[in-house]
Amino acid sequence: MDRRTDRDARAFADPCRGTDASALLARLAALRAADLPVHGGRTMAYVYDAGLTALDDLAARAQDAVAGVNGLDMTAFPSVVTLENEVVGRAARLLGGTAGTAGTFTSGGTESCLLAVLTAREHARRTRGVTDPEIVLPVTAHAAFHKAARLFGLRVVSVPVDDGFRVRPADVAAALTPRTALVVASAPSYAHGVVDPVPAVAATAAGHGVLCHVDACIGGWYLGHLRLVDDVPEPPPFDLSVPGVTSLSVDLHKYGYTPKGASVLLFQDAELRRHGWFAHASWPGYPVVNATLQGTKPAGPLAAAWAVLERVGTDGYAELSARVHRAVRQLVDGVGEIEGLRVLGEPDAALVAVASADPRVDPFVVADEMRLRGWYLQPQPAHAGSPANLHLTVTAAAADPARIAELLGELAGAVARARELGPPSVDPGLIELARGLDPDSLTPEEAGLALEAAGVGPGGALPARMAPVLAVLQALPAPLTERLLPEVVSRLYPGADARSGSGVPG
Repeated sequence: MDRRTDRDARAFADPCRGTDASALLARLAALRAADLPVHGGRTMAYVYDAGLTALDDLAARAQDAVAGVNGLDMTAFPSVVTLENEVVGRAARLLGGTAGTAGTFTSGGTESCLLAVLTAREHARRTRGVTDPEIVLPVTAHAAFHKAARLFGLRVVSVPVDDGFRVRPADVAAALTPRTALVVASAPSYAHGVVDPVPAVAATAAGHGVLCHVDACIGGWYLGHLRLVDDVPEPPPFDLSVPGVTSLSVDLHKYGYTPKGASVLLFQDAELRRHGWFAHASWPGYPVVNATLQGTKPAGPLAAAWAVLERVGTDGYAELSARVHRAVRQLVDGVGEIEGLRVLGEPDAALVAVASADPRVDPFVVADEMRLRGWYLQPQPAHAGSPANLHLTVTAAAADPARIAELLGELAGAVARARELGPPSVDPGLIELARGLDPDSLTPEEAGLALEAAGVGPGGALPARMAPVLAVLQALPAPLTERLLPEVVSRLYPGADARSGSGVPG
């Protein structure tokens, strides 16, 4: 027996002869130590925490129960059909669906939005003969819709918003053409937490025979359950019960507090949903039919979402939504008492945008000060009439009055320190030079020089204080910023040689 044969035989006899399991887990723990915390309510973007620790164990056990199941073929794994039907059914009942409402479980809000746009494109092509489709988007619409337009070949028609950051139906009407495949409204918009006037927008779209999608990814589960609470104001109408709304997306891994990878896309009926499906039998392999962008689909997120939704229940979500509502009001009122800050718009949901009311207080510097003290508030650069601000997502884990009071105290201190430090300086000469660059012809070397001028070093490590970097990126023309952002990320992922070592002794 040669050495290769002997090695293979030993490997098959002992399939777990690699790195020790405890060393691997220790390595993961060490890596996670540098991450933002996902529990406790101090990370006010990206993560959603119910503050109910038992849900984590339930979700993990549910995922483990279906770890090997592949949602690609529902005829081979009928459990995924039952679970998906029950999850979609729960979402439809909450969000204005009828007996004919159809839906699809997806990997997240971006995939739900992509599928909504793809479905609208195909619907416009097949029913109206539209070959050069357009999508009408408020400037506050999520970036996922711009991604969808780029991927699926739609032209974006941007529509401004009013002083409260809500789109005006008259502007939507003026943007419609025979090529419009889809109109989008937000419930709420991510940047400011306000709900667009969905009934008027949907009626405008329907009057022109155009589909209307409501992006309720971040707010649908929260707002839908908040309507069930007696002692709070009724949220604005936004769901499938509104005439003219033809589809709606809602994420479960946000205010459903399920593990990541769980969203639902609802359609007014199965016929509309069918336009977004892919089927292929013209090859030698098995017949393929996909309702999502994925082929192979892990059943874990679906099972975990199902388990968490069933465990918390309607009354549980209504209580969590009520707690968050009270916390948002406490936060908004408290921000109004901090000299130098103001809330943008009038939030309808659990998202709050906080801007400066004092030119000496830069929001990006405030964000740095908060992060250095264990809080993450998401910086949002100025755009289309919205000034630079800080985004706060309020979840149930942060909804304790004492925790909000702690946050407000930290925020007041950060504002005072930011006032002393002053805004970051931006070299006017650098900005003037950058304005002359062509983003499409920018070489990696030129991009590297621009990033180094902005404070991003060649090694990929980002500075502890991001305010100077964000100030420069905000001052540059948007096309140039969009060209530089991938360069920033690419520095975090160097060539394969740099990643070859696991750092774990083996």
